[in-house]
Amino acid sequence: MPSRKSHKKPARSHRSTLSLQKTEVVINIYDLLPPGRISTMLWHMGTSLLHSGVVIGDKEYAYGGHDRRDLTGVYWTKPRTEPPGGTFRCEYLQGFTLAPQAEIDAIVREASEQFAGTAYNLLTKNCNHFTSYLCERLTGKPAPAFLNRAASIGVALPCVVPKEWIEVPDFDTADGALLDDEDEDHLGARGGERARMLRTSDEQPRLVGQEQRGDREDRDSEELDWDSEDEQRQGGTGKGKGKAPVRDAAGRVLPPAERAPVS
Repeated sequence: MPSRKSHKKPARSHRSTLSLQKTEVVINIYDLLPPGRISTMLWHMGTSLLHSGVVIGDKEYAYGGHDRRDLTGVYWTKPRTEPPGGTFRCEYLQGFTLAPQAEIDAIVREASEQFAGTAYNLLTKNCNHFTSYLCERLTGKPAPAFLNRAASIGVALPCVVPKEWIEVPDFDTADGALLDDEDEDHLGARGGERARMLRTSDEQPRLVGQEQRGDREDRDSEELDWDSEDEQRQGGTGKGKGKAPVRDAAGRVLPPAERAPVS
């Protein structure tokens, strides 16, 4: 009698779709205009001046400008760490990636090489362009267009775009009135307190690829130390009074929120 053949099913690959871990890709959005009627109106119109970062795990990646050649402008910080002068607006679930952590890290490093700090341009290569690039690499689709609508209008119609859509107002309050001395003193004290808190916490930003610096370098590169509130508002380098302000590739002065942290 012939032996009965066993019909065993081939073992399934361990790399099944069930074993792949999905990683959320979230965009954190910050309004760079002072809170008030104007910023609220522009926000609802989808034309506000925005800063954004891409959250992957416990890090938020963003892009800023600086004047150091051959150095990336991509940095990471603790999620929802508001940039100087920025107000958190919302988070946007961009999607998911099935890439393993090693591949995600490689994509971030590649993106950091594409976005040098000296290449930053407020209209054509800003933080929101980086957000869209990284999101497309991770999820296959770019970030929502409203993030960069103000910059797009600025490119198309440079003569009619309000200055406030390109340069963050420094001395205006929520309703457009000038600050008096008492208000400035209050804001200065509050800003100094927040800077000190950042310097003693894990919220301080770090450039991608610069995470393994020594303690001395960490102290030097912690949240930039301003010599004065005026220097911070004018976009100075934080390394001494009279130093030239940091500018983008087109010569525009960079607001503090759009500067990458460099020592």
